Amino acid sequence: MTERYLPLYRKYRPQTFKDLIGQENIVKALSNAINLNKISHAYLLCGPRGTGKTTTARIIAKSLNCAKGPTLEPCGECPSCLDIANSTPIDVIEIDAASNRKVEDARNILEKIQFVPVNGRFKIYIIDEVHMLTTEAFNTLLKTLEEPPENVIFILATTEPHKVLDTIISRCQRFDFRRITTEDIVARLKYISEQEKINISEDALYTIARSSQGGMRDSLALLDQISVVDVDKEISSQDVNEMLGRLSFDVLYSLSNAVLNAESQEALVLLDKIYNKGNEPFQIVSNLIQYFRNMLIVKNCSDRKIAIELTQQSEANILKLREQSENIEPEQILYTIERLSFYSKEIKETTNRYLWLELCIIELASNVKFSSYSQLIDRIEKLEGAVSSGTPIALSGLPKPAPVVKPMSKPQIVEQKQEPPVISNETPTVLKQEEKPVVEVVEQKEDVIQEPKAQAVESEPAVVQSQPTQGGDLMTDWQGILQNIESIPSRMFFYNLSRPVSLSAQEIIITFAKDIFVKQAKEETKNKPLKTAALKYYGVSDINIQVRLADHNDLKDTPKPSLEKLEKKPAPMPKKESEVSEEEENAEFLKETLDSASHKEKDKQKEIEALSDQSKMVMELFNGKYID
Repeated sequence: MTERYLPLYRKYRPQTFKDLIGQENIVKALSNAINLNKISHAYLLCGPRGTGKTTTARIIAKSLNCAKGPTLEPCGECPSCLDIANSTPIDVIEIDAASNRKVEDARNILEKIQFVPVNGRFKIYIIDEVHMLTTEAFNTLLKTLEEPPENVIFILATTEPHKVLDTIISRCQRFDFRRITTEDIVARLKYISEQEKINISEDALYTIARSSQGGMRDSLALLDQISVVDVDKEISSQDVNEMLGRLSFDVLYSLSNAVLNAESQEALVLLDKIYNKGNEPFQIVSNLIQYFRNMLIVKNCSDRKIAIELTQQSEANILKLREQSENIEPEQILYTIERLSFYSKEIKETTNRYLWLELCIIELASNVKFSSYSQLIDRIEKLEGAVSSGTPIALSGLPKPAPVVKPMSKPQIVEQKQEPPVISNETPTVLKQEEKPVVEVVEQKEDVIQEPKAQAVESEPAVVQSQPTQGGDLMTDWQGILQNIESIPSRMFFYNLSRPVSLSAQEIIITFAKDIFVKQAKEETKNKPLKTAALKYYGVSDINIQVRLADHNDLKDTPKPSLEKLEKKPAPMPKKESEVSEEEENAEFLKETLDSASHKEKDKQKEIEALSDQSKMVMELFNGKYID
């Protein structure tokens, strides 16, 4: 009868410490412990799959129970070594915690732990995937794990140490296994390929090593599988990719070129060929993410050796990636990876996966050519420089809205000597000659303010700038702020519905009679014009605006600004013919709105006066609404 075939990962399983690959620190620590006879009663081996945890546990058992031991080189011929190699040991008990996870299984271990070993010096319990044990089972083992019998050793192995109780971890010597490097895996695969006479290229071995994600067992299993694909020719990297359902570098290079060059049609044709070969949409997107990740690393690594080490690509592929990434910004690569990640989630959850894959490629091919961050920053800096220098910028064909003049408590004129006059952003107001107010002249030289001097106004009209009444009358300030609100609907909204409580250059508090008006005032369409007008009126850079519901005292004590004063606007500067018609229309619209509001206010006042005292009391109780 033909002998049963033994898989490569079992046939070439390490039998001694020197055969372990990629775990030099752990091998050194355990070897010294055995040589110095400092053997712990419990070990916890942690790490990813296929990195040698169970193999290390068996090597420890062989080294301790060998007839020549304890030794670092078990003979492999004594009954104990042969039993461990054949997976039929008496004194080495391997337990799968996934299927023996209950508290009864833990009690069964405690019952048998009292018996002495038969063939070896120690009775060794290897519990694989120990994190699968229940909390009760862990707690059952606590006392025995802390103080086991003299000839008992526990070796716990797990891929998820964070699920193991801290009380268990504290009673063990912990060793963390790392992922095996690609170079170490390739060296081992090359040795096994020579022993098994497998005709495979080095590039294919690297592809196998990269796909195993640091696990030696996965690499050997894949090598075993690929070895029977074609025995007449050399196995290439393309063969490995086809078996794994992965795209080759050349295919990814062509597809990414079509995307980066915004060739949507070419990208869709390539995508259709790839899909018809049996590649799944999710796998295609995952391969593209990895490809652009490698491109990003190559673009940010000037050292070729470091790029090869990080991407695990051949030198020829690194040169192609570097050439491809020269004409694309890192931000564009990051954007592409982000969109691919988004579509990978959508493809996982949808039923029509190929449709989402096509949408992904079309979007990337359409949006990949956008301005780089450096170009956008350069444009923003130019705009900021133009704004700070006062250079006019033609953003649109619409004229700038004319600023509104604020009221003045006292007309003032600012006179500067030997310097050009500073033009205010606000529309100047022309004083009539017959008013002839007395104005104050302020001279400022080198930050020194001189004494004010009184002068008579000449026959020519004086140009004055409106100033807030700092500390002045509340309604005067409120009327000035309302005049600076450029939006007529917003101005009338605050005039008709709000009442000021406190006005200053630091804070403005206004109230409304209804909650709905408070919510509307907090919206940006209403709050922003009010804040802009207040900033302009007080001449500050920032101001706090509070809007709240009014109580009875607020509505009773706070007067309403004069509608006639609000209607009176200062004389504007001469404007162009194209602007005069629009300004006249706005003035006419404002006048009609104010007249309508005035009539409504008077009619409402007459209705209130005609009511009886009891009706007035009911009306006041319901916040100004009279209920029949």
